[in-house]
Amino acid sequence: MASSARLLALLALLALLVLLLAAARGADSLRSLGVGEDAAAVAQGDAAVDLNATTFDAFLGAAREPFAVVEFFAHWCPACRNYKPHYEKVAKLFNGQDAAHPGRVLMARVDCALKANIDLCSRFSVDHYPFLLWGPPTKFVSAKWDRKQEKSEIKLIDDGRTAERLLKWINKQMESSFTLDDKKYENESMLPKNASDPEQIVRAIYDVEEATAHAFQIILEHKMIKPETRDSLVRFLQILVAHHPSKRCRRGSAELLINFDDHWPSNISLSSQESSRMLESVETDDHKICGKEVPHGYWMFCRGSKSETRGFSCGLWVLLHSLTVQIGDGESQSTFTSICDFIHNFFICEECRKHFYGMCSRFAKHTLRYIAALKHSTACLTVTFTCSVSVPFKSARDLSLWLWSTHNKVNERLMKDEKDLGTGDPSFPKVVWPPKALCPSCYRSSSGTGDEAVQVDWNEDEVFSFLVNYYGKTLVSSYKETYVESQEKKHVMPLSDDASSSAARVPIGAALGVAAASCIFGALACFWRAQQKNRKYSYRLHSLKKI
Repeated sequence: MASSARLLALLALLALLVLLLAAARGADSLRSLGVGEDAAAVAQGDAAVDLNATTFDAFLGAAREPFAVVEFFAHWCPACRNYKPHYEKVAKLFNGQDAAHPGRVLMARVDCALKANIDLCSRFSVDHYPFLLWGPPTKFVSAKWDRKQEKSEIKLIDDGRTAERLLKWINKQMESSFTLDDKKYENESMLPKNASDPEQIVRAIYDVEEATAHAFQIILEHKMIKPETRDSLVRFLQILVAHHPSKRCRRGSAELLINFDDHWPSNISLSSQESSRMLESVETDDHKICGKEVPHGYWMFCRGSKSETRGFSCGLWVLLHSLTVQIGDGESQSTFTSICDFIHNFFICEECRKHFYGMCSRFAKHTLRYIAALKHSTACLTVTFTCSVSVPFKSARDLSLWLWSTHNKVNERLMKDEKDLGTGDPSFPKVVWPPKALCPSCYRSSSGTGDEAVQVDWNEDEVFSFLVNYYGKTLVSSYKETYVESQEKKHVMPLSDDASSSAARVPIGAALGVAAASCIFGALACFWRAQQKNRKYSYRLHSLKKI
């Protein structure tokens, strides 16, 4: 009986140990994904995400970044311990709340020294430490990789032994220019202050995408699509389909146009309740005009030194300039009308909207006067412009120069207001644009300093040439379709589903532990019952012998 009691105690201790290990394993898995209030403390400030065999596929499958770097290492390896600060230095650029470039690259690591991860590391032919692989996150899911594979989207990083070399390798793959000194956008040291560098506009492609997505989000949230405004939105979307500098925005605009009548039928006055239902149906479709991977709240070319400056308005200006330099001559007048109507109907800042549309209206009145004069065979009609555009627009050059002149007028107005009220961006004060450092050939002469308004004798041929190169060739050529964009037409689970799926998969170790413990306790109960029966049976035999 003493041996039975010892066996029971041993089994109970084993069950308790299984439960504790399972709970610890489940908690560690959750913490590695940043779940729990003490996640940061557990990770000890690490930016790279620690993955294991349980969390690897679920986490990478749910990742929204277009690319991932996975480091396979062993915790006992001295070289790995020495390499960790280098890897972390790069990871902090992309991961975490203070990342300078969030949503661009997922930085993760796997400890191959743990027995649970041996098969996972074997899947990727890890033959030395540290071992770095690069590729789209979804390509790692349930995948195998070795050096002999051809045309694989997973690549071995063969030159990343220091933070500088690893980031250089990443920049080469992404055709980017990240640096280890990059900071979160609130930090002024990250601001693009070199106005004489025309290549900085290439960074605006992401801002143009975000501005487009944000404008459409405002339109939906404020229920601004009405019978009297829907036609102007359709015309503007048609321009985006043909001339938006981003391919994924062109594709998203086209998809929206295809389904436009389904969401907003023509010639139907919708009640507030019906409008809400329409909005819900669009949101249920999870339509994103520039794709699901467009960053939110993060500006590159258009970031200000303060969170409330530049941003959306800057991105929208860049978009409008880009559209005007890409249209054909025959589209100039219709594009002018579409831009003016879009701002008038859908730009939510009332004062800005009225001021811009006022300039559109004044130009339209000049156009009507010009046409009326032609009908009456007037020999001469004097119309004063800050730039020599034809009336009405007959070419893309005319429209580009009009928008450029209008933008400068807005800057001049805001320059005075911001100076008087102290509301401007100290790092980006409003200036006559383009500055001489950016386009010296655009200036024939200029006068005015200090508080005086700057008077410039512009070389408009040079200005137009600059606009075409700056907002057309340089900006558009910077855009290359990434893997994520090529996959957008394929089925992708919504973020909420990803979260629930990951939450279901991550604590599987704990679930298995509970199941194992339940089985052990069940076995203990059966064993105890058997022991009790045996004792009862032995007692009865002993009693019968006495009889």
